[in-house]
Amino acid sequence: RSKAPIQNLADKISSYFVPIVILVSLITFAVWAIFGPEPPYVYALINAIAVLIIACPCALGLATPMSIMVGVGKGAQNGVLIKNAEALERFKEMDTLIIDKTGTITEGKPSVESVVTVSNAYTEGEILQFIASVNNESEHPLANATVQFAKDKEVEFLKVQNFNSVTGKGVQAEVDQKSILLGNKKLLEENDLKPSSEQQSKADEYAQKGKTVSWLAIDKTIAGFVVIGDNIKSSSKDAIASLKNRGIEVIMLTGDNPQTAEAVAGEVQVSSFQAECLPQDKLKVIEDLQAEGKIVAMAGDGTNDAPGLAQADIGIAMGTGTDVAMESAMITLVKGDLKGIVKALNLSERVVKNIKQNLFFALIYNTLGVPVAAGVLYPIFGLLLSPMIAALAMSFSSVSVIGNALRLKAVKL
Repeated sequence: RSKAPIQNLADKISSYFVPIVILVSLITFAVWAIFGPEPPYVYALINAIAVLIIACPCALGLATPMSIMVGVGKGAQNGVLIKNAEALERFKEMDTLIIDKTGTITEGKPSVESVVTVSNAYTEGEILQFIASVNNESEHPLANATVQFAKDKEVEFLKVQNFNSVTGKGVQAEVDQKSILLGNKKLLEENDLKPSSEQQSKADEYAQKGKTVSWLAIDKTIAGFVVIGDNIKSSSKDAIASLKNRGIEVIMLTGDNPQTAEAVAGEVQVSSFQAECLPQDKLKVIEDLQAEGKIVAMAGDGTNDAPGLAQADIGIAMGTGTDVAMESAMITLVKGDLKGIVKALNLSERVVKNIKQNLFFALIYNTLGVPVAAGVLYPIFGLLLSPMIAALAMSFSSVSVIGNALRLKAVKL
C-alpha cells in the first residue's frame, strides 16, 4: 500500500533509461542500415530489436518490490508485521527511539500488591471497595487489575455515578453520594489536594521500587492509595542495550510518577526518561526531536500513545496493546517484545542492502548488454546477438534479481 523511497530512485532511472534505449535502438538501426553487410536492413532491424529486447527494464522494476515483498514476509515470520514499505526502509536510519513504560518495557500485566489507608476514617477494605467500584467503569489496564483483585477478595461493588476519565491523570466519580478522585498526583494537585509528608513518604517507598501508586481522595480528603506492580519483561534490558550499542538514543516517556519512572529507567538503563507525561507531552517531545533533524521511532501500546505513534517517523505498536495504537503505527510487534525492534532494524538493513545489490546488477547488466546487442563486438569477433538470445538474457536478468531477493528468506534476524 506504500512505496519505499528507494523505489523513487529506480523510477527516476527508468524514466531516463527507456528513452535512451529507444534512441540507442534507432541509432543501431541507422548505423547497420548504412554500414552493415548485405542485406543491411535485415541486420539493422534484427539488431535494433535485440537492443529493445535485452534492455527491457524488468530487472529495474523488480529490484525494489521483490526485496520489499520478501522482507515483509520474513518480518511476519519473526513476529514483525510491516504495513508500510517506507517504514521498512527508514528503520535503519533511526537514531532515536521513544518507548512507553507500561506494556512496552513492562509485561503489561499489572497486579495489585497493596492497598494502603492514610485516613482513620476508612479501613483498607473500604478503600479497596471505593477504588474497585470506580475502576469497574474504566477500561484502563491498571483499573482492570484493581477490579480483578477486588473480585478475588469478593468485594461488593458500589453504584457509581457521574464517572469521568481525565486523560493521563485518572478518574472522577460519585460513589455512595461521595465525591471521588482516583489517579496520580497531578489529579490531586488540580483539585487543590497535596499528600502530607508522611503520606508521600509511604507512597515513595513503593514508587522507588518501580511500583505505580494511584491515590484515592474522598470528599476532598486523601484517604489512601493502591500499589500496582508490573514486572519488567526479561528481554527489555538486552534489547535496549543492543539498540544503544548501535548508537541509538533510547528515551522512556511515561505517565507514571518520577520515582517509579526512575526505578524502571535505572533497571533497563535507557538513555534518558521523562515522567508524568500526558499524550500531548509525548507528542511535543517527538516534534522537538524531529525539528533537530532526528529520525524518531516510537514504540507504545496504549490509546494515549496513538498521537505520538502517528507523528513519529516510524510508529511501532505492541501486538498486545490497543487497536487504536496498532492502527496508528506502521509496524506491529506481534509478541509485544522490544527484541522485535532489534529484529526489525536488522531486517531493514538487510532489505535495503539487497535492493541496492539488485539495482547495481540491473544497471551493470544493461550497461554491458545493450552495447553487445547493438553489435559492438561484431567488428572484432563477428559476434551478434539474435533477438531470441537477447530475450533469454533479459529473462536471466529478471530471474537473477528475483533469486537475490529470495536470499532474504535465509537471513537470521
